Amino acid sequence: MPDSQPQPPPSSSSPGPADPGSLLLCGAHLTDGRTVDVRLSGGRIEAVGTAGSLTGDGTRACGSRVDLGGYLLLPAPAEPHAHADTALSADDRDGPVSYAAEDVQRRATEAALLQLGHGATALRAHVRVGDVQELNALAAVLQARRSLRGLTELTTVAMPRLLTGVAGADGLAVLRDALKMGASVVGGCPDLDPDPTGYVEAVLEVASEHGCPVDLHTDATDPARLSRLAAMAGGLRPGVTLSPCGGLGRLPADVAARTADQLAAAGITVVCLPQGGCGGAERRGTAPVRLLRAAGVRVAAGSGALQDVSNPVGRGDPFEAAYLLASRHGLRPEDAYDCASASARAALGLPEVRVEAGFPAELLAVRGERLASALSLAYSRIVVHRGRVVARTSAVREYCDSAATAELGLPRQGRGELS
Repeated sequence: MPDSQPQPPPSSSSPGPADPGSLLLCGAHLTDGRTVDVRLSGGRIEAVGTAGSLTGDGTRACGSRVDLGGYLLLPAPAEPHAHADTALSADDRDGPVSYAAEDVQRRATEAALLQLGHGATALRAHVRVGDVQELNALAAVLQARRSLRGLTELTTVAMPRLLTGVAGADGLAVLRDALKMGASVVGGCPDLDPDPTGYVEAVLEVASEHGCPVDLHTDATDPARLSRLAAMAGGLRPGVTLSPCGGLGRLPADVAARTADQLAAAGITVVCLPQGGCGGAERRGTAPVRLLRAAGVRVAAGSGALQDVSNPVGRGDPFEAAYLLASRHGLRPEDAYDCASASARAALGLPEVRVEAGFPAELLAVRGERLASALSLAYSRIVVHRGRVVARTSAVREYCDSAATAELGLPRQGRGELS
């Protein structure tokens, strides 16, 4: 994972000939206070201009048009920590979670679409491999990925249970087979292996062989183990991610600070799960995001469990993750949303997105004019992936007639005809 993203090619923000298949977003608010039109073409932002400047003058075709008056336009969030194979399984009360291929594919597809509706145009799904399910769950999630192409980007992390000892030999073989099948990230839970350090060594070796990223689950309660991991992983490209690291917040402040410095020096990304835990972590708790960010650690926010036994009410909403980081952990709204968007995309190795010409057209429009209010009440959303609208959620709140609303001139969405 590169330390910095390449800048986009120079591109003018002035009106110009438009692609007939282009998309024009009209009258959107930006976080800097401007109201703009944004033209998208070829999966990228082609032009950004003041409201009304890109609408065409009869000689320039503008393609499709979406009115974003009253909406705030943002870089789309990404989901760096999903569990596609177990998502939406909390209601399976008739027995253990089904790992039949059709059930896993259905759950994975539905979960990805749910998160796309929230705004996440890319997600990384951790999938268990080996043991009883062998590679069946991974095959089903990869099939879901193929069916979702063009709507969202789904990448998979192969998670073997054991990688050391006699049983670990099978785990290593399955892990290598998973990468050949199509998994693009090596992961797992070293805390659950009898030899956690050996597990990490095995993961890093396989990742180095295949040139792929590493994404490990750990509670991060053992600073000595984290120090060894940082020493082993330092400089590995394309990068190492740890999550959810809730145990860091339970360490003495000086120990946690030293550990954060070591993670920063090694270039390790931490994905926190402010909405709850997941099946790969033994204890709940959110990583100390302010301490980590102050040390220079890239911190992204993920959702974790999505309505499975680990969190039956999980929503998978990146806006909720950002809201919790702002309300519970004291981050500014801009920094909180960065964890769910720019930092999450960087954790996935995706290019940077800005509402500027030349950048990828991965965008989210939410009802509102300021980011703080959007984090509180982002009900209506329009999601853009590769330059086209792929999801839309509309919410209308209605009130019955009252003298108070008429006298005070309060804003009303409904017509007051409730019965």
